[in-house]
Amino acid sequence: MWSDFPDVAFKRWIRAVGDMIMVLVVLTDPSPLAAVERFLSRTAFVFFPLSILFDLERGVSGRAFHTGLTLNKNTYGVTSLILGLGAVWRFLTLYQRGKREGHKRGVMVYGSMVAMSMWSLWWANSATSTLCFLLGTALIVLTNQWPLARKPAFVHLVVTSLIFLAVYGTVLNPGLGIVSAIGKDPTLTGRTDLWRSLFAMVHNQWFGEGFESFWLGPRLKTLWNIFVWRPNEAHNGYIETYLNLGWTGVILLGLVLVTGYRRAVRNLRQDTATKSLWLAYFVAAVIYSLTEAGFRIFTPVWIALLLSIFSVFKPQYENAGLQTVVTAPRIFRGTGSDFAAPILSRPTAVYETENIMQRVPCPRPSFARKCRGFQENKIGF
Repeated sequence: MWSDFPDVAFKRWIRAVGDMIMVLVVLTDPSPLAAVERFLSRTAFVFFPLSILFDLERGVSGRAFHTGLTLNKNTYGVTSLILGLGAVWRFLTLYQRGKREGHKRGVMVYGSMVAMSMWSLWWANSATSTLCFLLGTALIVLTNQWPLARKPAFVHLVVTSLIFLAVYGTVLNPGLGIVSAIGKDPTLTGRTDLWRSLFAMVHNQWFGEGFESFWLGPRLKTLWNIFVWRPNEAHNGYIETYLNLGWTGVILLGLVLVTGYRRAVRNLRQDTATKSLWLAYFVAAVIYSLTEAGFRIFTPVWIALLLSIFSVFKPQYENAGLQTVVTAPRIFRGTGSDFAAPILSRPTAVYETENIMQRVPCPRPSFARKCRGFQENKIGF
């Protein structure tokens, strides 16, 4: 309402709501974690091979830039970051299962996806995306392989240390050497100069210039006259939020991040495989947004952050009394033919199928003999 361009702000607000709807479409699937796996896997199977082929063609034709299927190297890098972390998570899950069940084909497929993601990050030459990929991979490996890493105190220590070093080394003291180690100059390619100019252009410190409205009109022309590289974002997710929504938006963003992190850590020990991915996405988004506008609509980091935050809010079921644990099949012998029915125990709503925790309504124990077909339709033993 307070934007200089209310029609544009309203249209972009509708698009922002669309981001949340897309995430909820995935997470409200009857098998949400399987839906997330399919979403990440199928996108990676298309994105990485075609991106590498496009970059090879550019190299043969003499064009030096590598952007894969995207339009610029930063988008190429962040897309490779998000899909690459998903490939690492799935690779470790299948590797652990393969040691027990001999699933080698899936390990080879996702191992190749991890290799392609690393190749794409190297070609994109995006230092921020590469650093976040390494940190996210380390978190996934630690929380999957080392039981101590799943304890809340250890997670708090590691995550706090990583974020503090990233903030201190990139924002508070760029000359420390961390920036130079990842291939950036102390000004972060002109970002620090841009940040100093942006704060003076905000007239309403509490509510900003309007939703996604700062980079419009005279302000954009003024900044383009100052900076020859013509910025169209703050290259910092937190400053970008301040420019558009002021301190109110920054406080709300902080509350969302703190709440999502607390839920992710609390649920980490319940389902290690998936919660490690959410934690990696969360930390990657927080650190990535220090040098890029990661909280903008339609960005891969924002979608991944929404997935990580929304996925840790487990739905409550009203008819919990009709939900039971399926433990193992029991053979019932009838007059016609034998059939297997699941054993139904005390009321709960959780069972495990291929390392994916799901919830389904089950019949009461007294109806166990009548649930012919329940086994093959709901659960594979």
